[in-house]
Amino acid sequence: MNGVGTAHETRGRAPTLPRVDAATTVALVVAVAVVVVVTWAWRRTLRTSGEWQERAVSAETTGREQRLRAEEERRVRDLSLSTMDDGVLLIGRDAGVAFANDAVDRHLGSTPTSLDGVLPLTLRTAINDSRKRREPTSVLVETGVPARWLHGTVTPAADDATLVVVRDVTQQRRLEAVRRDFVANASHELKTPAATIQAVAETLGQAAADDPEAVPRFASQLEREAVRLSRIVADLLDLSRLESGSALDELVSLGAAAREEGQRLEESAEHAGVTLEIQTEDERRVLGSQRDLALLARNLIDNAIRYSHGGDRVVVQVGSDGDEVVLRVTDTGIGIPSRDIDRIFERFYRVDRARSRETGGTGLGLAIVKHVVENHGGTIEVESELGRGTAFRIRFPAAPRS
Repeated sequence: MNGVGTAHETRGRAPTLPRVDAATTVALVVAVAVVVVVTWAWRRTLRTSGEWQERAVSAETTGREQRLRAEEERRVRDLSLSTMDDGVLLIGRDAGVAFANDAVDRHLGSTPTSLDGVLPLTLRTAINDSRKRREPTSVLVETGVPARWLHGTVTPAADDATLVVVRDVTQQRRLEAVRRDFVANASHELKTPAATIQAVAETLGQAAADDPEAVPRFASQLEREAVRLSRIVADLLDLSRLESGSALDELVSLGAAAREEGQRLEESAEHAGVTLEIQTEDERRVLGSQRDLALLARNLIDNAIRYSHGGDRVVVQVGSDGDEVVLRVTDTGIGIPSRDIDRIFERFYRVDRARSRETGGTGLGLAIVKHVVENHGGTIEVESELGRGTAFRIRFPAAPRS
């Protein structure tokens, strides 16, 4: 029975899985963990790699933008410095030239590559002194033919560099010289009649009591000097006004202005024994200032009468030549030496000083004429032969016919 029962139990029992030992279980767990870790690491690596790529692209873009911005700033700086009238020179610590704009070559004659190549020598000496003392300095240098004046400013910069700025002050010095000469000449011209008036007035006071018959003579001389002083002041005021320009807002008949001024000066011409002729055509009008063009005609006619002898002729002609109005003033007087023609338009310049003072000239008439011509966009030509006379020819643009 026992045997039969055992066999029956065996046949009725369910099949069972084989047992897994502990080592196998641990190995499986480890394998799964490794797979998980590797997968996580792989995904993290991909994500990190993408971030780094994005960062690299961003950094490269930023760097490129910074380089472009720096290049643009450098281009703008170089363009700005290259268009300056002042020369800019940057000398490094090693005495080499780190930067020089185009004006340096114009002012110095060449662009130096080092401090030793800087000329003129006076400028180089000033730069060396500034570099040694580390203090700013400036120097005025005369150089070249014809002579030019350069003003150099030397300033210490960072990293032991030196900044040099060179400016051409030739025109400024010329204007200063003209101003000094003008003040000196004006003072002299005003002082002479003023001193004469004072002396004649004192003499007149004594003559009134001691020699009454001399009073008219002294009074006449006093009047002449007062008139001369008044004319100098009037011409100075006209010249000062003309230097500020003329109001070109009138249609002016230059022929009518010449006729009117000629009539005013007829008495002076008769007194000097000079024949005055005014010849005008139906000329076109000039757009300009009636007052200034009349002043021009008066000074030219008056100048021709003053420098003519008795029996000479002064002819004034006005006419049109295409799109220009031409004024010509010709005399048969004493003429102008060829060496003086280029200077006759200077203030207070006189070809014959004694004659000018004798006839009451101020030395400013032709300077006034030149300013009026320039203000109206005209040109002036002078032809003269010593002992045979002078001709002034002035051309103005004619106003539109409409």
